[in-house]
Amino acid sequence: MGCFASLDSLLGDSPVATTMFDRRLLQRALTARTGLMLTISLGFGGGVLVALQARLLSQVVSRVFLDGADLGQVTRSLFILLGIMLVRALLVWGGEMAANQVASRVKIDLRDELIAHIHKLGPAYTRGERSGELSNTALEGIEALDSYFREYLPQLSLAVLVPTTLVLLVFPIDWVSGLILALTAPLIPLFMMLIGSAAEGVTRRQWRALSSMSAHFLDVLQGLTTLKLLGRSREQARVIAQISERHRSATMEVLRVAFLSALALELLSTLSTALIAVGIGLRLLEGNLAFVDAFFVLLVAPDFYQPLRLLGTRFHAGVAGVTAAGRIFEILDTQPASPAVGEAVAAAPEQTPAHAPEVVFENVSYTYPGETQPALRDVSIRLPAGARVALVGPSGAGKSTIAALLMGFITPDTGRILVDGKPLATIPPPAWRRQVAWVPQDPYLFSGSVAENLRLARAGAGEEDVRAAARAAGAEGFILALPQGYHTPIGERAARLSGGQAQRLALARAFLKDAPLLVLDEATANLDPLLETHIQRATRRLCHGRTTLMIAHRLKTVQTADHILVLDDGRLVQTGSHAELLDQSGLYRELVAAGEATAVDGDTPDALVDEDLPVMVAPVEGLPAQDEPVAGTLRLLVSFLRPYWRWAALAILLGFATVASGVGLMTTAAYVIAAAALQPSIAELQVAIVGVRFFGIARGVFRYLERITSHQTTFRVLARMRLWFYNAIEPLAPARLAAFHSGDLLNRIVANIGVLENFYIRAVAPPAVAILTAAAAGVFMAAYHPMLAVALLAFLGLAGIVLPIFTRTLSREHGGQAVSLRAGLNSALVDGVQGVADLLVFDTMGVHRE
Repeated sequence: MGCFASLDSLLGDSPVATTMFDRRLLQRALTARTGLMLTISLGFGGGVLVALQARLLSQVVSRVFLDGADLGQVTRSLFILLGIMLVRALLVWGGEMAANQVASRVKIDLRDELIAHIHKLGPAYTRGERSGELSNTALEGIEALDSYFREYLPQLSLAVLVPTTLVLLVFPIDWVSGLILALTAPLIPLFMMLIGSAAEGVTRRQWRALSSMSAHFLDVLQGLTTLKLLGRSREQARVIAQISERHRSATMEVLRVAFLSALALELLSTLSTALIAVGIGLRLLEGNLAFVDAFFVLLVAPDFYQPLRLLGTRFHAGVAGVTAAGRIFEILDTQPASPAVGEAVAAAPEQTPAHAPEVVFENVSYTYPGETQPALRDVSIRLPAGARVALVGPSGAGKSTIAALLMGFITPDTGRILVDGKPLATIPPPAWRRQVAWVPQDPYLFSGSVAENLRLARAGAGEEDVRAAARAAGAEGFILALPQGYHTPIGERAARLSGGQAQRLALARAFLKDAPLLVLDEATANLDPLLETHIQRATRRLCHGRTTLMIAHRLKTVQTADHILVLDDGRLVQTGSHAELLDQSGLYRELVAAGEATAVDGDTPDALVDEDLPVMVAPVEGLPAQDEPVAGTLRLLVSFLRPYWRWAALAILLGFATVASGVGLMTTAAYVIAAAALQPSIAELQVAIVGVRFFGIARGVFRYLERITSHQTTFRVLARMRLWFYNAIEPLAPARLAAFHSGDLLNRIVANIGVLENFYIRAVAPPAVAILTAAAAGVFMAAYHPMLAVALLAFLGLAGIVLPIFTRTLSREHGGQAVSLRAGLNSALVDGVQGVADLLVFDTMGVHRE
């Protein structure tokens, strides 16, 4: 870790240093220090073998070129050279495997910590955030750290170790070339620091654009049914196109800066290599340097700059990782709105009432973080043991805040809550929540089976207990009518169930938990009158023998309550029974009169009539099947490129020009050295020297233009694909889309389409460039001897066709599993964020995280 410390002290606390070397991320990496050290060691070993390989190759070429050695005389050296190449390949493979282990370990630990902290922050935090943005941070934000730990962090060390080793080997052979290497190497981090200051700002904008896109997509996917009912779903296509364009524009801003950095590094390294080539050529011409040494220096020079160039190309990964980490650590640094209930006495005996408790609020006040007006002001109320107490009042009066305080999601700023005379703050939260059952107005049902959702209330409940709870809630009839009964997957947020069916499952969970304290948040809202009667009957059975707090939005549901508490603007303004409050002039009588007027006008909730029938979902034709033939998938992917084929063709030509310039640089440099070894006149080398300079500049410029063109084209294609995806699924909502969790769909439209960036960048233009390059190289080799062309094309075919097919065959099954697991993870993350209140109340956060 000494090299890390030296870099840290060199960079200091500047903004760019923060980007290049984030201390908090380093602390995470140190949890997997063995794998990190192994990654660096294997990379350094590969760098040493580069020097050994160059030395041996220069000796072979010198013996053949100058001494006239035949194949038999250099066969042993060639086999040793082949062995070095194989060992080097194994070291590269081992380094990548170790780096993957480091990245995976850190990502898993950090994601677990992040989700646990979001759960600790609770509903008071998640309701103030967009769940799509939070789940995107937990998935894509953590994944953005993969390249940081796998590539960027190890490369920081290798960028110091490998060049230092190589320059120490070059100095005794040719001190002039060694001096050029030593003087130009520090310029590379200098360029990175200068350009990095610009990269930070644009990368933050890109991350905000990605988070905004994810949050909006999730909102649209989960609200697609409502949008269709309102006739507004088609309009979202235009909005999605605009958001995708903003994300593309922000991403290209980042890439322009990153590629500008790469261009500077490319020019610096290639021009330095060209300078070294010309210099050693001139010293060869003067007889001051041996050919074998000159050729060794020429071979080593590109490898000297390679770790630094890789650091430059991975600098964007470093910036992206630190930017994503900024949001992750922002969440981790967020403190709960109130101290965790009972945190100070977490180790205390879990003594909680086994009977219906009496609950008293004494002068309780509470203000939400960031708000100036209190949600509750000096409220004192009493919930007698076994009584049914209703909370009524206009929207924003403080009803939900009292429920949140009672369930321990938040704690009072002032005042206290007593349970049978004992302060609630002295009861450990898990022990207290085991005594509370909750039936919310809009129950969150997770994307599992009916039985799994019911057992959320009591994980070890037997089948008969589950059935008894369902019967008590009046739910068993429709459950048994489902295709697989209690084992039927119900879809995200009960997508396959009607509103009444979902509400009865929430009641069944409360029956199964059998807690002495019950919180009902208007369980009959938005239901038709007949179904409302059925659920009210089940609710009365559930309330029997329990202390019940009823939050009422429709006043006719509280007329039978033992006590009614009327809130207004955070204050308790009236108490009494229904009859007593009607006899008084005040807010309650006004609310009842307003409710009766609404009923006369016929403005009752209309759209959610329960027909007690399950929604049958057919396979979704608009989404590609998992086992769709590869050829068909490739045709579909390539078809998205058609509107941009001219730009794709330009990217291919620029890529070929980049390769040709690289070949031209090394060819002219080698010619300068080879010709100089024969000591001709300086005039004979002038054209080659000019060629070295030209190709050195042209390679960097062509590479920059090719990257900009190919990425610009790719991100236009991805934006078009996201619009296509939305247009494909929009007609399928709601019924035929219910088989898909919105987290799964979000993963497809954001992450999976984002992964296709690699396909369009690395699997479209590069093969075309490779074909052009192979054809040109084959023609060139055939001019000398046909067998050279045959051998070259055979090896290129093995490397470019056979190995990719073999690799794809081996990885296809695992790749499919990875996509499926990623979709499942995103679904679980969305459930964990949006269903955090249910997970807290039912004390199943640990199970969900597992």
